[in-house]
Amino acid sequence: MLFLILSILCSVSVGVLFKIARKYNTSNTQIVAYNYIFALSLCYLSFSPDITAITAAAPWNLYIVIGILLPTIFLFLALSIKHMGIVKTDAAQRLSLFIPILAAWLLFKEDFNVLKIIALLIALPALLLILNKPTGKTTNKWIYPAVVLLGFGVIDILFKQIATYTDLPYTTSLFAIFAISMTIMIVVVIYETLFKKIKLTANNILFGGLVGILNFGNILFYLKAHKEFADNPSTVFAGMNMGVIIIGSLIGILIFKEKQSKMNYLGLFLALIAIVLIVISQNSK
Repeated sequence: MLFLILSILCSVSVGVLFKIARKYNTSNTQIVAYNYIFALSLCYLSFSPDITAITAAAPWNLYIVIGILLPTIFLFLALSIKHMGIVKTDAAQRLSLFIPILAAWLLFKEDFNVLKIIALLIALPALLLILNKPTGKTTNKWIYPAVVLLGFGVIDILFKQIATYTDLPYTTSLFAIFAISMTIMIVVVIYETLFKKIKLTANNILFGGLVGILNFGNILFYLKAHKEFADNPSTVFAGMNMGVIIIGSLIGILIFKEKQSKMNYLGLFLALIAIVLIVISQNSK
């Protein structure tokens, strides 16, 4: 259970860091770039991937697409936290689990029981209620968490495809993807430095390093939690998704004073119910 708790805390802490970083005149692109430098280094030190085993036969089409999507969605995650807060962003990110579930049903023709249908019917209004923002002076930037939801859902589908490629260990594929993401973000940072005259600062290295450590820690502890609960993976699935929504909401509301409407709270409650139903449906196969 310790690994699951640590994974949840790492996931929520990433959002907290992006929230705090705004006060220090930081650059999201630099933070994301340094994040991948640290995450890639930790991946190499922890998993010791055999880089020579990554040949032309590897699923490079998936590697490249995920390698591009990861930093892109990471930047949208930062924007979502900035404009919509931790509560809504974490909830949207966790509700992205319904994207691969829908894909499994519509694209891969997997069986779809009644509980999954009910869960999906609850998840949609839950999302609308969570992203709802009272009309006023502040514009509702719902597009950012919506992109986060869709992006993480697509990434989840692609990672599941990576997992089916058994010629390479999953962690070796993860190293290759991180390397692509890092390369892309370094190119973006160089472009911004040369042409937009955005300076490289120590603050970005600090926050990027912390985000990278937490990003990698989230993955590492999540994998360890699945090994610990090998006979009951739904425990990890439920604990991770519900834990992030609950803890993220508490931090956003109590520490950062993010205001939520009654409809927002109802949406969070419905999201938790939808996740519970998905877990029950997985166990009832």
